[in-house]
Amino acid sequence: MKIRTDEITTIIKQEIEQFSGELEISQVGRVVEVGDGIARVYGLGSAMAGEMLEFKTEHGSAMGQVMNLETDTVGAVLYSNANAVREGDEVRATGRLLDVPVGSALLGRVVDPLGNPLDGGPPIAADGTRKLDIVAPGIAARQPVKEPLQFGIKAVDSMIPVGRGQRELVIGDRKTGKTAVCIDCIISQKQYWGTPEAVVCIYVAVGQKDSTVAGVVETLRKNGAMDYTIVVAANSSTPAPMQYIAPYAGCAMGEYFMWQGKEGKTPKHVLCVYDDLSKQAVAYRQLSLLLRRPPGREAYPGDVFYLHSRLLERATKLSNENGGGSLTALPIIETQEGDVSAYIPTNVISITDGQIYLQPELFSAGVRPAINVGISVSRVGGNAQIKAMKEVAGSLRLDLAQYRELEAFAQVGTELDAASQRQLDRGARMVELLKQGQYTPFEVIDQCISIFAGTRGFLDDVPLASVRAFESDLLDYMRGPKAALRAKLDEKRSFKGIEEEFAAAVREFKANWRPA
Repeated sequence: MKIRTDEITTIIKQEIEQFSGELEISQVGRVVEVGDGIARVYGLGSAMAGEMLEFKTEHGSAMGQVMNLETDTVGAVLYSNANAVREGDEVRATGRLLDVPVGSALLGRVVDPLGNPLDGGPPIAADGTRKLDIVAPGIAARQPVKEPLQFGIKAVDSMIPVGRGQRELVIGDRKTGKTAVCIDCIISQKQYWGTPEAVVCIYVAVGQKDSTVAGVVETLRKNGAMDYTIVVAANSSTPAPMQYIAPYAGCAMGEYFMWQGKEGKTPKHVLCVYDDLSKQAVAYRQLSLLLRRPPGREAYPGDVFYLHSRLLERATKLSNENGGGSLTALPIIETQEGDVSAYIPTNVISITDGQIYLQPELFSAGVRPAINVGISVSRVGGNAQIKAMKEVAGSLRLDLAQYRELEAFAQVGTELDAASQRQLDRGARMVELLKQGQYTPFEVIDQCISIFAGTRGFLDDVPLASVRAFESDLLDYMRGPKAALRAKLDEKRSFKGIEEEFAAAVREFKANWRPA
Protein backbone atom coordinates (compact mmCIF):
# COMPACT_ATOMS: atom_id res chain seq x y z
CA MET A 1 0.00 0.00 0.00
CA LYS A 2 1.47 3.31 -1.05
CA ILE A 3 1.17 6.31 1.41
CA ARG A 4 1.24 9.74 -0.16
CA THR A 5 3.52 12.51 1.19
CA ASP A 6 0.62 14.79 2.14
CA GLU A 7 -0.88 11.98 4.29
CA ILE A 8 2.43 11.57 6.19
CA THR A 9 2.50 15.35 6.80
CA THR A 10 -1.08 15.29 8.11
CA ILE A 11 -0.31 12.40 10.52
CA ILE A 12 2.78 14.19 11.89
CA LYS A 13 0.75 17.42 12.34
CA GLN A 14 -1.96 15.52 14.26
CA GLU A 15 0.62 13.88 16.51
CA ILE A 16 2.24 17.24 17.29
CA GLU A 17 -1.16 18.84 18.10
CA GLN A 18 -2.12 15.93 20.41
CA PHE A 19 1.18 16.16 22.34
CA SER A 20 0.47 18.22 25.47
CA GLY A 21 3.41 17.30 27.77
CA GLU A 22 5.99 19.97 28.59
CA LEU A 23 9.55 19.22 27.65
CA GLU A 24 11.94 19.69 30.58
CA ILE A 25 15.56 20.36 29.73
CA SER A 26 18.09 20.17 32.54
CA GLN A 27 21.83 19.93 32.56
CA VAL A 28 22.94 16.78 34.36
CA GLY A 29 26.41 15.71 35.44
CA ARG A 30 28.07 13.10 37.65
CA VAL A 31 30.30 13.38 40.72
CA VAL A 32 33.77 12.09 39.84
CA GLU A 33 35.49 12.96 43.14
CA VAL A 34 34.27 14.10 46.56
CA GLY A 35 35.81 14.83 49.96
CA ASP A 36 36.35 17.58 52.58
CA GLY A 37 33.22 19.45 51.46
CA ILE A 38 34.49 19.69 47.85
CA ALA A 39 33.07 17.82 44.82
CA ARG A 40 34.33 17.56 41.23
CA VAL A 41 31.55 17.16 38.71
CA TYR A 42 31.81 16.00 35.09
CA GLY A 43 29.23 16.86 32.44
CA LEU A 44 28.06 20.37 33.38
CA GLY A 45 29.47 22.10 30.30
CA SER A 46 27.29 25.23 30.61
CA ALA A 47 27.51 25.78 34.37
CA MET A 48 28.02 29.39 35.57
CA ALA A 49 30.47 30.53 38.26
CA GLY A 50 28.52 30.76 41.53
CA GLU A 51 25.57 28.69 40.20
CA MET A 52 23.70 26.48 42.69
CA LEU A 53 23.87 22.71 42.11
CA GLU A 54 21.54 19.98 43.37
CA PHE A 55 23.16 16.64 44.22
CA LYS A 56 20.84 13.60 44.12
CA THR A 57 22.02 11.17 46.83
CA GLU A 58 20.70 7.94 48.34
CA HIS A 59 19.44 9.93 51.34
CA GLY A 60 17.71 12.84 49.61
CA SER A 61 19.42 15.82 48.04
CA ALA A 62 22.38 18.07 48.89
CA MET A 63 23.07 21.65 47.85
CA GLY A 64 26.35 22.95 46.46
CA GLN A 65 27.76 25.87 44.50
CA VAL A 66 30.12 26.12 41.53
CA MET A 67 33.48 27.62 42.54
CA ASN A 68 35.89 26.46 39.81
CA LEU A 69 35.31 26.15 36.07
CA GLU A 70 37.95 23.77 34.71
CA THR A 71 38.61 22.15 31.29
CA ASP A 72 36.67 18.92 31.83
CA THR A 73 35.12 19.27 35.27
CA VAL A 74 33.49 21.76 37.62
CA GLY A 75 34.78 22.27 41.19
CA ALA A 76 31.92 22.75 43.65
CA VAL A 77 31.61 23.35 47.40
CA LEU A 78 28.91 21.51 49.40
CA TYR A 79 26.70 23.40 51.85
CA SER A 80 24.18 20.87 53.16
CA ASN A 81 24.13 17.11 53.61
CA ALA A 82 27.77 17.00 52.38
CA ASN A 83 28.54 13.60 53.94
CA ALA A 84 25.80 11.91 51.89
CA VAL A 85 27.37 12.77 48.50
CA ARG A 86 29.19 9.84 46.81
CA GLU A 87 31.11 9.34 43.59
CA GLY A 88 28.74 8.67 40.67
CA ASP A 89 25.84 10.66 42.20
CA GLU A 90 23.75 12.68 39.77
CA VAL A 91 24.14 16.48 39.80
CA ARG A 92 21.70 18.99 38.29
CA ALA A 93 22.39 22.63 37.49
CA THR A 94 19.62 24.86 38.90
CA GLY A 95 20.32 28.03 36.87
CA ARG A 96 20.09 30.26 39.98
CA LEU A 97 22.58 31.91 42.34
CA LEU A 98 22.78 31.35 46.10
CA ASP A 99 20.24 33.37 48.11
CA VAL A 100 19.19 33.59 51.75
CA PRO A 101 15.82 34.24 53.45
CA VAL A 102 15.34 37.80 54.74
CA GLY A 103 12.73 39.66 56.75
CA SER A 104 11.55 40.75 60.19
CA ALA A 105 10.84 37.14 61.19
CA LEU A 106 14.62 36.63 61.56
CA LEU A 107 14.87 39.20 64.39
CA GLY A 108 15.61 37.53 67.72
CA ARG A 109 16.65 34.28 66.04
CA VAL A 110 19.90 32.31 65.74
CA VAL A 111 20.30 30.94 62.21
CA ASP A 112 22.91 29.23 60.06
CA PRO A 113 24.27 31.01 56.94
CA LEU A 114 21.48 29.48 54.81
CA GLY A 115 18.79 30.89 57.13
CA ASN A 116 17.87 27.61 58.89
CA PRO A 117 17.04 28.09 62.61
CA LEU A 118 19.60 26.82 65.14
CA ASP A 119 17.79 27.95 68.31
CA GLY A 120 15.17 25.21 68.41
CA GLY A 121 12.43 27.70 67.51
CA PRO A 122 9.72 27.35 64.86
CA PRO A 123 10.51 27.52 61.11
CA ILE A 124 11.12 31.07 59.87
CA ALA A 125 8.41 32.67 57.70
CA ALA A 126 10.68 34.90 55.63
CA ASP A 127 9.47 37.98 53.73
CA GLY A 128 11.53 36.89 50.71
CA THR A 129 15.08 36.10 49.66
CA ARG A 130 18.12 38.15 48.66
CA LYS A 131 21.16 37.19 46.62
CA LEU A 132 24.10 36.36 48.87
CA ASP A 133 26.84 38.00 46.81
CA ILE A 134 25.95 41.23 45.00
CA VAL A 135 27.78 44.25 43.62
CA ALA A 136 27.96 47.06 46.20
CA PRO A 137 25.97 50.29 45.55
CA GLY A 138 27.89 52.78 43.38
CA ILE A 139 29.10 56.25 44.34
CA ALA A 140 25.96 57.94 42.93
CA ALA A 141 23.74 55.84 45.22
CA ARG A 142 25.61 56.95 48.36
CA GLN A 143 26.10 60.07 50.47
CA PRO A 144 28.84 61.11 52.96
CA VAL A 145 28.81 59.51 56.42
CA LYS A 146 27.77 62.19 58.94
CA GLU A 147 25.23 60.56 61.28
CA PRO A 148 26.72 59.20 64.54
CA LEU A 149 26.44 55.54 65.50
CA GLN A 150 26.73 55.68 69.28
CA PHE A 151 28.93 52.88 70.65
CA GLY A 152 28.08 53.70 74.24
CA ILE A 153 31.83 53.48 75.01
CA LYS A 154 33.36 56.77 76.16
CA ALA A 155 36.79 56.14 74.61
CA VAL A 156 35.25 55.33 71.20
CA ASP A 157 32.53 57.98 70.98
CA SER A 158 34.90 60.75 72.14
CA MET A 159 38.11 59.91 70.22
CA ILE A 160 37.33 57.30 67.52
CA PRO A 161 33.75 58.20 66.50
CA VAL A 162 31.93 55.85 64.15
CA GLY A 163 29.20 57.03 61.75
CA ARG A 164 26.26 55.15 60.26
CA GLY A 165 27.50 53.65 57.00
CA GLN A 166 31.15 53.46 58.10
CA ARG A 167 33.46 50.41 58.14
CA GLU A 168 35.43 50.42 61.38
CA LEU A 169 37.87 47.58 62.02
CA VAL A 170 38.18 46.17 65.55
CA ILE A 171 41.65 44.61 65.78
CA GLY A 172 43.81 43.05 68.49
CA ASP A 173 45.17 39.83 69.95
CA ARG A 174 42.85 37.18 71.29
CA LYS A 175 41.32 37.80 74.72
CA THR A 176 41.67 41.61 74.56
CA GLY A 177 37.92 42.34 74.46
CA LYS A 178 37.23 42.75 70.72
CA THR A 179 33.88 40.94 70.85
CA ALA A 180 32.95 42.75 74.10
CA VAL A 181 33.40 46.17 72.42
CA CYS A 182 31.07 45.14 69.57
CA ILE A 183 28.48 43.59 71.91
CA ASP A 184 28.50 46.86 73.90
CA CYS A 185 27.73 48.68 70.66
CA ILE A 186 24.81 46.31 69.92
CA ILE A 187 23.40 46.76 73.45
CA SER A 188 23.77 50.55 73.09
CA GLN A 189 21.32 50.53 70.13
CA LYS A 190 18.47 49.59 72.50
CA GLN A 191 17.84 53.32 73.12
CA TYR A 192 16.76 53.74 69.46
CA TRP A 193 14.55 50.65 69.09
CA GLY A 194 10.97 51.56 68.28
CA THR A 195 11.97 54.99 66.89
CA PRO A 196 12.68 56.08 63.27
CA GLU A 197 16.40 55.92 64.18
CA ALA A 198 16.16 52.20 65.08
CA VAL A 199 19.21 50.07 64.24
CA VAL A 200 18.88 46.38 63.36
CA CYS A 201 21.98 44.51 64.53
CA ILE A 202 23.44 41.40 62.92
CA TYR A 203 26.12 39.42 64.73
CA VAL A 204 27.95 36.96 62.46
CA ALA A 205 30.01 34.35 64.34
CA VAL A 206 32.62 32.65 62.14
CA GLY A 207 34.70 29.78 63.51
CA GLN A 208 33.79 30.46 67.17
CA LYS A 209 33.22 27.78 69.79
CA ASP A 210 29.56 26.82 70.26
CA SER A 211 29.79 27.80 73.95
CA THR A 212 31.18 31.26 73.05
CA VAL A 213 28.30 31.97 70.65
CA ALA A 214 25.78 30.68 73.23
CA GLY A 215 27.33 33.08 75.78
CA VAL A 216 26.97 36.04 73.37
CA VAL A 217 23.32 35.17 72.66
CA GLU A 218 22.62 34.88 76.39
CA THR A 219 24.28 38.28 77.05
CA LEU A 220 22.21 39.92 74.30
CA ARG A 221 19.03 38.31 75.62
CA LYS A 222 19.77 39.36 79.20
CA ASN A 223 20.27 42.98 78.09
CA GLY A 224 17.11 43.00 75.96
CA ALA A 225 19.08 43.31 72.70
CA MET A 226 17.86 40.13 70.96
CA ASP A 227 14.60 41.91 70.00
CA TYR A 228 16.46 43.76 67.24
CA THR A 229 19.35 41.33 66.61
CA ILE A 230 19.93 38.41 64.22
CA VAL A 231 22.72 35.99 65.08
CA VAL A 232 24.22 34.15 62.10
CA ALA A 233 26.37 31.29 63.41
CA ALA A 234 28.92 29.26 61.46
CA ASN A 235 30.77 27.76 64.40
CA SER A 236 34.14 25.98 64.41
CA SER A 237 32.41 22.59 63.96
CA THR A 238 30.68 23.88 60.78
CA PRO A 239 32.23 22.92 57.40
CA ALA A 240 34.55 25.51 55.81
CA PRO A 241 32.10 26.42 52.97
CA MET A 242 29.50 27.56 55.54
CA GLN A 243 32.12 29.64 57.40
CA TYR A 244 33.11 31.22 54.09
CA ILE A 245 29.56 32.37 53.18
CA ALA A 246 28.45 33.40 56.72
CA PRO A 247 29.51 37.11 56.54
CA TYR A 248 27.87 37.49 53.10
CA ALA A 249 24.66 35.92 54.46
CA GLY A 250 24.61 38.37 57.40
CA CYS A 251 25.24 41.29 55.04
CA ALA A 252 22.40 40.21 52.69
CA MET A 253 19.99 39.94 55.65
CA GLY A 254 21.03 43.46 56.71
CA GLU A 255 20.61 44.94 53.23
CA TYR A 256 16.92 43.99 53.28
CA PHE A 257 16.38 46.38 56.24
CA MET A 258 18.70 49.05 54.77
CA TRP A 259 16.65 49.32 51.57
CA GLN A 260 13.36 49.56 53.50
CA GLY A 261 14.04 53.29 53.78
CA LYS A 262 13.34 53.57 50.05
CA GLU A 263 9.85 52.18 50.67
CA GLY A 264 9.32 54.61 53.57
CA LYS A 265 9.43 51.84 56.18
CA THR A 266 11.51 51.51 59.34
CA PRO A 267 14.02 50.29 60.32
CA LYS A 268 16.48 51.42 57.70
CA HIS A 269 19.74 51.42 59.68
CA VAL A 270 21.78 48.25 60.15
CA LEU A 271 24.89 47.30 62.11
CA CYS A 272 26.80 44.17 61.03
CA VAL A 273 29.48 42.67 63.29
CA TYR A 274 31.71 40.09 61.55
CA ASP A 275 33.40 38.05 64.29
CA ASP A 276 35.90 37.38 62.86
CA LEU A 277 37.18 37.77 59.31
CA SER A 278 40.55 36.12 60.12
CA LYS A 279 38.73 32.80 60.51
CA GLN A 280 36.72 33.43 57.33
CA ALA A 281 40.02 33.94 55.44
CA VAL A 282 41.34 30.66 56.89
CA ALA A 283 38.16 28.84 55.76
CA TYR A 284 38.51 30.37 52.29
CA ARG A 285 42.17 29.32 52.15
CA GLN A 286 41.12 25.75 52.99
CA LEU A 287 38.54 25.74 50.17
CA SER A 288 40.98 27.24 47.69
CA LEU A 289 43.74 24.73 48.42
CA LEU A 290 41.29 21.81 48.16
CA LEU A 291 40.09 23.23 44.83
CA ARG A 292 43.78 23.30 43.77
CA ARG A 293 43.96 27.03 43.29
CA PRO A 294 47.56 28.32 43.41
CA PRO A 295 48.63 29.48 46.90
CA GLY A 296 50.29 32.86 47.42
CA ARG A 297 51.56 34.73 50.48
CA GLU A 298 51.04 32.73 53.73
CA ALA A 299 49.33 30.10 51.48
CA TYR A 300 46.31 32.38 51.00
CA PRO A 301 44.96 32.56 47.42
CA GLY A 302 45.63 35.75 45.46
CA ASP A 303 41.98 36.88 45.65
CA VAL A 304 41.72 36.86 49.46
CA PHE A 305 41.79 40.70 49.37
CA TYR A 306 38.77 40.63 47.04
CA LEU A 307 37.05 38.24 49.49
CA HIS A 308 36.95 40.98 52.15
CA SER A 309 36.72 44.07 49.93
CA ARG A 310 33.56 42.90 48.16
CA LEU A 311 31.97 42.25 51.57
CA LEU A 312 32.98 45.52 53.27
CA GLU A 313 32.23 47.72 50.23
CA ARG A 314 28.57 46.83 50.79
CA ALA A 315 28.62 48.96 53.96
CA THR A 316 27.19 52.32 52.93
CA LYS A 317 25.09 55.36 53.76
CA LEU A 318 22.53 55.49 50.95
CA SER A 319 21.54 58.77 49.31
CA ASN A 320 18.21 60.40 50.26
CA GLU A 321 16.75 59.36 46.89
CA ASN A 322 17.40 55.76 47.93
CA GLY A 323 15.79 56.21 51.34
CA GLY A 324 18.85 57.31 53.34
CA GLY A 325 19.35 53.88 54.92
CA SER A 326 22.73 52.73 56.15
CA LEU A 327 24.72 49.57 56.80
CA THR A 328 27.63 49.95 59.23
CA ALA A 329 30.27 47.19 59.29
CA LEU A 330 32.38 46.27 62.32
CA PRO A 331 34.78 43.60 61.05
CA ILE A 332 36.94 41.95 63.72
CA ILE A 333 40.48 40.78 62.96
CA GLU A 334 42.63 38.76 65.36
CA THR A 335 46.36 39.52 65.38
CA GLN A 336 49.21 37.26 66.51
CA GLU A 337 51.45 38.88 69.14
CA GLY A 338 50.27 42.35 68.12
CA ASP A 339 51.49 41.97 64.53
CA VAL A 340 49.26 44.42 62.64
CA SER A 341 51.58 44.21 59.61
CA ALA A 342 50.60 40.61 58.77
CA TYR A 343 48.85 39.83 55.47
CA ILE A 344 45.15 39.72 56.47
CA PRO A 345 45.32 42.63 59.02
CA THR A 346 46.98 44.98 56.48
CA ASN A 347 44.44 43.95 53.83
CA VAL A 348 41.46 44.80 56.03
CA ILE A 349 43.07 47.98 57.44
CA SER A 350 43.38 49.26 53.85
CA ILE A 351 39.70 48.46 53.08
CA THR A 352 38.16 50.02 56.21
CA ASP A 353 37.62 53.64 57.31
CA GLY A 354 39.66 53.34 60.50
CA GLN A 355 40.46 50.87 63.26
CA ILE A 356 39.97 50.40 66.98
CA TYR A 357 43.17 48.74 68.23
CA LEU A 358 42.96 46.80 71.50
CA GLN A 359 46.33 46.35 73.21
CA PRO A 360 47.15 43.33 75.42
CA GLU A 361 49.45 45.41 77.70
CA LEU A 362 46.66 47.90 78.48
CA PHE A 363 44.23 45.02 79.07
CA SER A 364 46.67 43.41 81.53
CA ALA A 365 47.16 46.78 83.26
CA GLY A 366 43.42 46.97 83.96
CA VAL A 367 42.53 49.61 81.35
CA ARG A 368 39.21 48.29 80.04
CA PRO A 369 38.31 48.69 77.21
CA ALA A 370 42.01 48.33 76.31
CA ILE A 371 41.91 50.84 73.42
CA ASN A 372 45.24 52.25 72.28
CA VAL A 373 44.26 55.77 71.18
CA GLY A 374 47.62 56.29 69.46
CA ILE A 375 47.10 53.60 66.80
CA SER A 376 43.28 53.73 66.74
CA VAL A 377 41.76 56.14 64.24
CA SER A 378 38.46 57.03 62.57
CA ARG A 379 38.71 58.45 59.06
CA VAL A 380 35.22 59.96 59.42
CA GLY A 381 36.19 61.84 62.60
CA GLY A 382 34.14 64.75 63.95
CA ASN A 383 31.54 64.31 61.19
CA ALA A 384 30.21 61.39 63.25
CA GLN A 385 29.94 63.30 66.54
CA ILE A 386 27.29 65.51 68.09
CA LYS A 387 28.37 69.13 68.71
CA ALA A 388 28.57 68.73 72.48
CA MET A 389 31.04 65.84 72.16
CA LYS A 390 33.20 67.78 69.68
CA GLU A 391 33.30 70.72 72.10
CA VAL A 392 34.50 68.72 75.11
CA ALA A 393 36.63 66.01 73.46
CA GLY A 394 38.41 68.04 70.77
CA SER A 395 41.85 67.91 72.41
CA LEU A 396 41.36 64.67 74.37
CA ARG A 397 43.31 62.40 71.99
CA LEU A 398 46.30 64.78 71.91
CA ASP A 399 46.23 65.20 75.71
CA LEU A 400 46.28 61.43 76.23
CA ALA A 401 49.09 60.94 73.70
CA GLN A 402 51.16 63.60 75.53
CA TYR A 403 50.32 61.96 78.85
CA ARG A 404 51.64 58.60 77.62
CA GLU A 405 54.93 60.22 76.52
CA LEU A 406 55.27 62.15 79.80
CA GLU A 407 54.47 59.01 81.79
CA ALA A 408 57.28 57.11 80.06
CA PHE A 409 59.63 60.04 80.76
CA ALA A 410 58.57 60.24 84.44
CA GLN A 411 59.31 56.54 84.97
CA VAL A 412 63.02 57.28 84.50
CA GLY A 413 62.84 59.09 87.83
CA THR A 414 63.43 62.65 86.58
CA GLU A 415 62.02 65.46 88.72
CA LEU A 416 59.11 67.17 86.97
CA ASP A 417 58.16 70.85 87.02
CA ALA A 418 54.70 71.84 88.32
CA ALA A 419 53.12 72.13 84.85
CA SER A 420 54.30 68.65 83.82
CA GLN A 421 53.07 67.21 87.12
CA ARG A 422 49.62 68.79 86.56
CA GLN A 423 49.53 67.31 83.06
CA LEU A 424 50.49 63.91 84.45
CA ASP A 425 47.79 64.09 87.15
CA ARG A 426 45.08 65.09 84.68
CA GLY A 427 46.14 62.39 82.18
CA ALA A 428 45.94 59.70 84.86
CA ARG A 429 42.44 60.86 85.80
CA MET A 430 41.28 60.95 82.17
CA VAL A 431 42.53 57.36 81.68
CA GLU A 432 40.59 56.38 84.81
CA LEU A 433 37.51 58.26 83.59
CA LEU A 434 37.56 56.46 80.22
CA LYS A 435 37.52 53.05 81.90
CA GLN A 436 34.15 51.34 81.63
CA GLY A 437 32.54 48.12 82.82
CA GLN A 438 31.61 45.43 80.32
CA TYR A 439 28.07 45.55 78.84
CA THR A 440 27.32 48.93 80.49
CA PRO A 441 27.05 51.38 77.58
CA PHE A 442 26.67 55.10 78.41
CA GLU A 443 24.16 57.45 76.80
CA VAL A 444 25.95 60.08 74.72
CA ILE A 445 24.76 62.98 76.95
CA ASP A 446 26.17 61.23 80.05
CA GLN A 447 29.46 60.76 78.18
CA CYS A 448 29.57 64.47 77.34
CA ILE A 449 28.97 65.43 81.00
CA SER A 450 31.69 63.03 82.24
CA ILE A 451 34.29 64.25 79.73
CA PHE A 452 33.29 67.91 80.39
CA ALA A 453 34.11 67.39 84.08
CA GLY A 454 37.45 65.75 83.19
CA THR A 455 38.71 68.13 80.48
CA ARG A 456 37.67 71.28 82.43
CA GLY A 457 39.84 70.19 85.38
CA PHE A 458 37.14 69.34 87.94
CA LEU A 459 38.74 65.94 88.59
CA ASP A 460 42.34 67.17 89.00
CA ASP A 461 42.22 67.08 92.80
CA VAL A 462 39.88 64.07 93.14
CA PRO A 463 41.77 60.98 94.45
CA LEU A 464 42.53 58.60 91.54
CA ALA A 465 40.70 55.69 93.20
CA SER A 466 37.55 57.84 93.60
CA VAL A 467 37.30 59.11 89.98
CA ARG A 468 34.71 56.57 88.83
CA ALA A 469 32.63 57.02 92.01
CA PHE A 470 32.71 60.80 91.42
CA GLU A 471 31.55 60.29 87.83
CA SER A 472 28.71 57.95 88.85
CA ASP A 473 27.46 60.32 91.58
CA LEU A 474 27.76 63.34 89.25
CA LEU A 475 25.61 61.64 86.59
CA ASP A 476 23.00 60.74 89.26
CA TYR A 477 23.05 64.41 90.38
CA MET A 478 22.49 65.55 86.77
CA ARG A 479 19.54 63.19 86.45
CA GLY A 480 18.10 64.27 89.81
CA PRO A 481 18.38 67.89 91.08
CA LYS A 482 19.81 69.16 87.76
CA ALA A 483 17.52 67.17 85.43
CA ALA A 484 16.28 70.38 83.75
CA LEU A 485 19.86 71.41 82.86
CA ARG A 486 20.61 67.93 81.50
CA ALA A 487 17.40 68.05 79.42
CA LYS A 488 18.53 71.42 78.02
CA LEU A 489 21.83 69.84 76.87
CA ASP A 490 19.97 66.86 75.43
CA GLU A 491 17.77 69.21 73.40
CA LYS A 492 20.53 71.60 72.21
CA ARG A 493 23.19 68.86 71.76
CA SER A 494 25.74 71.60 72.43
CA PHE A 495 27.29 73.36 75.46
CA LYS A 496 27.08 76.71 73.66
CA GLY A 497 25.36 79.20 75.93
CA ILE A 498 25.01 76.77 78.85
CA GLU A 499 28.69 75.96 79.55
CA GLU A 500 28.86 78.28 82.57
CA GLU A 501 25.65 76.77 83.99
CA PHE A 502 27.22 73.32 83.72
CA ALA A 503 30.49 74.45 85.29
CA ALA A 504 28.53 75.99 88.20
CA ALA A 505 26.47 72.78 88.59
CA VAL A 506 29.62 70.59 88.70
CA ARG A 507 31.26 72.97 91.22
CA GLU A 508 28.12 72.88 93.39
CA PHE A 509 28.06 69.07 93.28
CA LYS A 510 31.78 68.82 94.05
CA ALA A 511 31.51 71.14 97.07
CA ASN A 512 29.04 68.75 98.75
CA TRP A 513 30.54 65.45 97.49
CA ARG A 514 32.64 63.23 99.72
CA PRO A 515 34.33 60.01 98.53
CA ALA A 516 32.82 56.88 100.08
